[in-house]
Amino acid sequence: MLSNGNILFSRQYGASEITPDKKIVWDYDGPKGTEIHTAYPIGRDRVLIMQNGDPAKALIIDKATNRVEKELVLPTKDKSTHGQFRHIRMTKAGTFLVAHMDLGKVVEYAPDGKVLWSVDAPSAWAAVRLANGNTLISGNAAGYVREVNPRGETVWEINKHDLPGIPLFTVQEVSRLANGNTLINNWSGGLPPDEVQSAVQLVEITPDKKVVWALKDWKTLGRRPPRSCWMNPASPKAAAFRDSGGAHGGRRGDILRRAHMDLSKVLADLRRELADLDAAIASLEQLPQARPRRGTG
Repeated sequence: MLSNGNILFSRQYGASEITPDKKIVWDYDGPKGTEIHTAYPIGRDRVLIMQNGDPAKALIIDKATNRVEKELVLPTKDKSTHGQFRHIRMTKAGTFLVAHMDLGKVVEYAPDGKVLWSVDAPSAWAAVRLANGNTLISGNAAGYVREVNPRGETVWEINKHDLPGIPLFTVQEVSRLANGNTLINNWSGGLPPDEVQSAVQLVEITPDKKVVWALKDWKTLGRRPPRSCWMNPASPKAAAFRDSGGAHGGRRGDILRRAHMDLSKVLADLRRELADLDAAIASLEQLPQARPRRGTG
């Protein structure tokens, strides 16, 4: 969610921005044979997208013109576009933090493509730079979340079977909340059809790995991956969802209301992160610009 209330999102074969009343105000379609799983705002006027393909490219695009302002070609293991990348991010310093899902590592790149930092991370789906300088990584089908310090040491970790009664199957989105807890998105990908609905889709845990709340509602959310579970708590859809009481465990309505309150905190954290990224724009202005070309959106 952007500071103006619009929603910026990737849609596998492109990226879009829509208003609260569902009007498309920006659109980008990836070239044939590519996939896009990252659409991340850079200030108010630009978007960072990760375009899987041959070659795979991180692109910074001016939304007003669809002009590519920055293009960074990234290494991949093979030509299969779907398994190359999911989420990449720009740090406050203007560097690119990239989860190489197919290469099994997280790499931080300078704007010119120089490798600044790297750590092994099997099946890395997302990597988030934390306020303390550490990096929070999600492990996709490897089923882990780990916090790694700048020396590459794991300082906190949770694995598939660490939470009693809540196995982690495919960990995708992961966020560190302002209260120090960690919010984990857990998808049931790879499970047999008769076991799919056994998965808990969202879970918040404390630093000492105690479950604060968990969400399990296959009736309302369907079989969509958990990264689709993020909702605006003020929306009619969210209100209907609250009324359904679709939370895991006892006191379902109370737990779900708390879940929405905490998701509001996540949105607030994201807005603060957007403000921090504005500081990185000044350094990007100094970079050599790629040859102008228009997107297909």
